[in-house]
Amino acid sequence: MRFNQQFITSAVPEAQCTGTPMQDFCGVSIDSRLIKKGELFVALKGNQADGHDFIAEAVRKGAAGLLIQKDKEKLLQKVDAAAKKNLFIITVLNTEEALLQLATAWRAQFTNPIVGITGSIGKTSTKEMLANIIKLQGKKYIASEGNQNTALGLAINILKLTAEHDIGLFEMGVSKRGEMARMAQIVKPTTAIITAIGHSHMEGLGSLQDIANEKRDIFKYFKEDNIGVINGDSPILATISYNHPIVKFGCKTTNQVQARKIQANTSNATFVLKLYKERHKITLNTNHFGRVINALASASAAYVLNVDSATIVKGIQVPLNITGRFEPTKLKASKGILINDCYSANPESMKAALLAFEKVESKGQKIAVLGDMLELGVNSPFWHRQLGRFLRKVPSLNHVVLVGDMVKWTTATVPVNITFEHVPSWKEATDALRKRLDKEAAILVKGSNGMNLSLLVTELTE
Repeated sequence: MRFNQQFITSAVPEAQCTGTPMQDFCGVSIDSRLIKKGELFVALKGNQADGHDFIAEAVRKGAAGLLIQKDKEKLLQKVDAAAKKNLFIITVLNTEEALLQLATAWRAQFTNPIVGITGSIGKTSTKEMLANIIKLQGKKYIASEGNQNTALGLAINILKLTAEHDIGLFEMGVSKRGEMARMAQIVKPTTAIITAIGHSHMEGLGSLQDIANEKRDIFKYFKEDNIGVINGDSPILATISYNHPIVKFGCKTTNQVQARKIQANTSNATFVLKLYKERHKITLNTNHFGRVINALASASAAYVLNVDSATIVKGIQVPLNITGRFEPTKLKASKGILINDCYSANPESMKAALLAFEKVESKGQKIAVLGDMLELGVNSPFWHRQLGRFLRKVPSLNHVVLVGDMVKWTTATVPVNITFEHVPSWKEATDALRKRLDKEAAILVKGSNGMNLSLLVTELTE
């Protein structure tokens, strides 16, 4: 399992290799600012920047090799001549496709369990919970870093897989039709989880049925003995037949893995985990219902991986705080809190966040900052009007700040007992909040990542 010229040319037959053989390969990087010594720098042509313009910078920072396109070879002249002598250079027609081919071939060398995780919501939390379980089991694992769940992110993470790892955990996110089949071809998961089906990326994927069809392609390369893990509360997943065994999780009694007697307070959720015939009392460090579902998904996958129930129970209760996922933070110069949930947003995750926020106790004002839910396609006005109607389920709210363009539809349906204002961007939202903050305010910030509400969070929190 060496990343050498023989492997490269077998994976990418068109590749031409020159320079010094690569000795200490430790993964790949597509960002010259973050590259580590010993990594291969892959120069990608993006919409806003071309990685080939940063080849010299990557070499200065310790890149052991370069993967570049043939039509960009002249840019190698900018690399220091002495440094170039120690470089391993791979030249191809298309660096993005070559990276995916390398990752596919690298993955094919391993027989250890590989778990693929997809779904409209809850991928990262499920991955982190499952990682905690595997860690407690004493096994070595590799998991997708952060939010790297695109095909390129998968390739980067898979190329870090080594013989030392007992298991791999990889997020697989899609926004267009056909992407899941391509990622499944790269990852070839031996176990796969679909956390939920929701109204997300509808511009690129289509209807809810289309989204479900796309997500189910995670099982495309399953064999008869591979086991899928699905949300059994979702009829669009649970009422169809599969060519392989499945384990269902959820709150319905038809599921093999269930959450019963769910209760939540201002900061915790408790429930009884029914793991087949066993029952266990569980306490999570959040009152968000989505985390209960994530716990069931990770427990189901761990069960499939033959992890003992005691380790599963302990693992899903390890405190979990993930940036941008209903993450409590302290407000500056105040006793108040801000809940950062602005990594992504769709109708289902908006409702879950608001219901969890309703249970948060506060002696000061309770304010929700709600940004546009992007990529909902032609039905976007409908879902934003529904958001306003749903605020009736959050009677403890004092004020709402609506941020963006599509939330103009929400203004028509906000309940009369809740005051609100509509602003164009996070900057105006920040100013609006500063005028209203009291010493013990509780603020929820929720919206799609493209709304840049994380900048508001940075401005207002410690």
